[in-house]
Amino acid sequence: MSKFSLPLFKYHPDPIASGSIVVSGVNCRACSQPRGSVYTGAVYSTHDLDDALCPWCIFDGTAHRLFGAEFVDPMAVGNYGRWDAVPDSVIEEVCFRTPSFSGWQGERWYTHCGDAAEFVAPVGAAELRNLDPILYKAIAEESGFAGDDASRYMETLDKGTGPTAYAFRCRVCGAWGGYSDTH
Repeated sequence: MSKFSLPLFKYHPDPIASGSIVVSGVNCRACSQPRGSVYTGAVYSTHDLDDALCPWCIFDGTAHRLFGAEFVDPMAVGNYGRWDAVPDSVIEEVCFRTPSFSGWQGERWYTHCGDAAEFVAPVGAAELRNLDPILYKAIAEESGFAGDDASRYMETLDKGTGPTAYAFRCRVCGAWGGYSDTH
């Protein structure tokens, strides 16, 4: 499977690299087709849809229409009003037609410049060292810790075992942002 064969998600441009979509031979619960890949991130529905939806049925809204599937809580786009407000059309695209990710405490979607940002990846301390230092600063500030406590906390970040940071990049100005949470 090539990442170029996937639909282009405006707010999650590389869901393979982020781990939200993986190669799989399972049939999609929405279209009943073995599409070669499956979504592994968070999905909220009264139906059991874990590891059961193809990227195309997320992209075109079929999963939402058939099962009421949501991939992010609509109130969490913009972190319950803490980050920039965005139009309802953006909230709907992020929540109903964009693959999300799995967070420890529930997913939040970073917003900036009046738009939802692109989700880059879950990250730990090791990954943060390889990204823009502005992201490190943004995650540290968002954590609520200060000084040495913030430095110690940031060194405990681990993308697999938590606490985990979630990296986003503004589609408008390129600014880095995001948050972290623990299990």
